Amino acid sequence: MKIHAGFTLGYDCFQPTPMLLVLNIHPSRRVDLLTDQVLSFDRPIESWNYVDGFGNSCTRIIAPPGRTTISTRFDIYDTGLPDVTNWDARQHEIQDLPDEVLVYLLGSRYCDTDKLGDFAWGQFGHVPKGWGLVQAICDFAHARIAFNYQNARSTRSAHDGFTEMTGVCRDFAHLAITLCRCMNIPARYCTGYLGDIGVPKVPDPMDFSAWFQAYLGGHWYTFDARHNKPRIGRILMATGRDATDVALSTNFGPANLAHFEVVTTEM
Repeated sequence: MKIHAGFTLGYDCFQPTPMLLVLNIHPSRRVDLLTDQVLSFDRPIESWNYVDGFGNSCTRIIAPPGRTTISTRFDIYDTGLPDVTNWDARQHEIQDLPDEVLVYLLGSRYCDTDKLGDFAWGQFGHVPKGWGLVQAICDFAHARIAFNYQNARSTRSAHDGFTEMTGVCRDFAHLAITLCRCMNIPARYCTGYLGDIGVPKVPDPMDFSAWFQAYLGGHWYTFDARHNKPRIGRILMATGRDATDVALSTNFGPANLAHFEVVTTEM
């Protein structure tokens, strides 16, 4: 299939404000582009790109005072196949994990493993290791948290989501990631586009989406604790330890998100 995607974001700054942007698609998906995917600014702004420590394509700018609008539109090829399911994927012993994967076993800003470790072992310690364990964690997170846009909160950690039992897609992902790490399964946070493709459309405005990947059998596999079923048409933008590493923008000074529009449609 072909997917048309993009966004328009508007930021209000009161002074020249350095910003880090994680708004490009992931380098692994650039081979699928049917048109260029570049960031456009409605004002003359110098920008420069770099690849961060997690392999994401990032952009640095200094936003001038006033409103700055950032946008992109692109077409991309997608297989149209659902997320891979592999019940035979095995869980690695810690000593067999690659060095670069170990960071995804550790606690992080939003994945407070120290607060959920005892619960995780009590809840999932009897579940056989491997794909079934990750799925059991997804089932739990899917049932534990009630999705509600009105209850979104940027400071909510995995433990907060566990106790408050409400949130948005990032909260499902953070809770599932944290429980996986507690059970010695490397897990990393993902952000990107996921439109209403192959599923009934919902009336809510389109948004970016969060899911996660678990490291099993030598590969990173996609899991989605919010929807809890394989989906089609995901377009990955970035991966990291949690939402801190893949924030759309990190502002070094006051900046308000004044306009937000995301487009993801099958062509």
